[in-house]
Amino acid sequence: MDNSFFAYMQQLELMAFFSGYPLIYSLVLYIAGTLPEKNNFKTRLVSLLPYAYALIGTLYLGDLLRNMYPDYSIKSIIVTIQQQWLIIWGLLSLLFWIPAISKRIVLSLIHSLVFLFFLGKDLFLQLFTPSANSDIVRNDMKIYGNSLLLNLAAFAFILLMSFLFTSRKSRQMA
Repeated sequence: MDNSFFAYMQQLELMAFFSGYPLIYSLVLYIAGTLPEKNNFKTRLVSLLPYAYALIGTLYLGDLLRNMYPDYSIKSIIVTIQQQWLIIWGLLSLLFWIPAISKRIVLSLIHSLVFLFFLGKDLFLQLFTPSANSDIVRNDMKIYGNSLLLNLAAFAFILLMSFLFTSRKSRQMA
């Protein structure tokens, strides 16, 4: 990976969108585990996780397009993108809009762990490297906190839309 400033900024952008998802995933699974066994809400909570992750991927795509505006040429894209493989990996989250892929809920967790790795790597370097810069970990924690809020908001939005569409559908059926 390139060690330039712009590559680091793109890594922080990716962390801002995707690194908070594993904690939200765990929190939703914990809440769903405390609900009674025969609860439709429990299954709905868990089944909506990949769609919230896909929404995060869609927001990331929008941010990428906004940053490249107004020149969307191949040359501009090659110059702008520093970490091609990470960005492609982040854009693969859009595949979770496909119902056949989103049925495998654990795949969204596995996909997001790549971005959580960077946070873990920086924490590890801070603990075991005497000359490590503490500002990197401070930046990572701010980004991680924002990512948690973004992922929580995306999940709440998807949950709200799910309730609105199911209630509207049930009213039309009656």
